[in-house]
Amino acid sequence: MDGFRENADSWRDLLRGLKKRGLRIAPDLACGDGALGFWTALRDVYPTTKEQRFWVHKMANITGATPKPLHEKAKAALQDIWMAKTKKEANAAFDLFVETYGVKYERAVKKLTKDRDVLPTFYDFPAEHWKHIRTTNPIENVFATVRNRTRKTKGCLSRKTALAMVFKLMMSAKKKWRKLSGTNRLPEVIQGVEFKDGIKQLQNAA
Repeated sequence: MDGFRENADSWRDLLRGLKKRGLRIAPDLACGDGALGFWTALRDVYPTTKEQRFWVHKMANITGATPKPLHEKAKAALQDIWMAKTKKEANAAFDLFVETYGVKYERAVKKLTKDRDVLPTFYDFPAEHWKHIRTTNPIENVFATVRNRTRKTKGCLSRKTALAMVFKLMMSAKKKWRKLSGTNRLPEVIQGVEFKDGIKQLQNAA
């Protein structure tokens, strides 16, 4: 669908369209950057869906609010959070980052802390899926190709032909997508099996 960039109403129309076409059971997880329009719409249409913020975008936003000589060090400290093996270790690295940079670089730290609840969501899903849901890079790469083509043809397309071209570009890109790791875990996720730090939790016997 076409729509206004990151506009909540446009996202709401898209999600309601998905629901109308059959996606009536709420997705377990939505992944993306901090685009407020999408998250507002998601909470309206699928209020039970968990949220995961895109870590690569988040790191770029945070390091961008620090002096350039500090970027690599800050980036390494942030990687200690989202590359931690457990949520407990991630929280410890999170607190260390806040303590280390909070005094001098308050704006950078606020960019991190405002999404604290939705940055470690991936720990509640199978560890095999973490690399897919911590970052949306594969999708971003497809969008980059689409943006490149649409920019070059700007002004030459009608709304109908633009949507058709975008659709064809994405269908072509789909042929090169690799399969999701840990597909055997998907039925467990759908069934509501609990995962802690990426590990399946044994169900108590009745």
